[in-house]
Amino acid sequence: MTKELKQSWLVTAIVLLAVAADQALKLYIRTHFALGESHPLTSWFWICFVENDGMAFGIEWFSKLLLTLFRIIAVGVLAWYMHRLIYINKARTSFLVTVAFVTAGALGNIIDCVCYGKLFGYAGWFYGKVVDMLYFPLITNANGECVFFRPVFNLADSCITVAVIVLILFFRKDLDASLQKQNEKMSK
Repeated sequence: MTKELKQSWLVTAIVLLAVAADQALKLYIRTHFALGESHPLTSWFWICFVENDGMAFGIEWFSKLLLTLFRIIAVGVLAWYMHRLIYINKARTSFLVTVAFVTAGALGNIIDCVCYGKLFGYAGWFYGKVVDMLYFPLITNANGECVFFRPVFNLADSCITVAVIVLILFFRKDLDASLQKQNEKMSK
């Protein structure tokens, strides 16, 4: 088996496993918790059931349909980019793994947006809400109210956020080189 084929299988497995874990957790929360229900596991880590229409951490900048379509296009571009990284740019496996986690996170949230509204009967296709459940009230005041890190997020958001941070910290040269090769090939 060639190195490229091994890398293809590896990134495919990472995307599928991360999406499966994300969806399993979301479906468990969606079917076992009431909306707004929360359970502290420690003083600084809670499992909550919230839904949001927006992007990571509940940010809302676009219409729901536009955001969902943007995510679908982004995953298509990322899949195309990974293919080029493997077969044309001969990228390092560690760089590919990081890009695979970004792709998996985006795909995990797409599934919520596309399917959950219809599956759970509260909206049509492409208008589902993203299930969030991870809450880390790291700093609280004397009344127990969170004063630092209020967002509730999910595993898909975590995949994207951590992978982007890793890309910036450790793979800036790889990212720059791959984008430069893209620009050179497109200008020819």
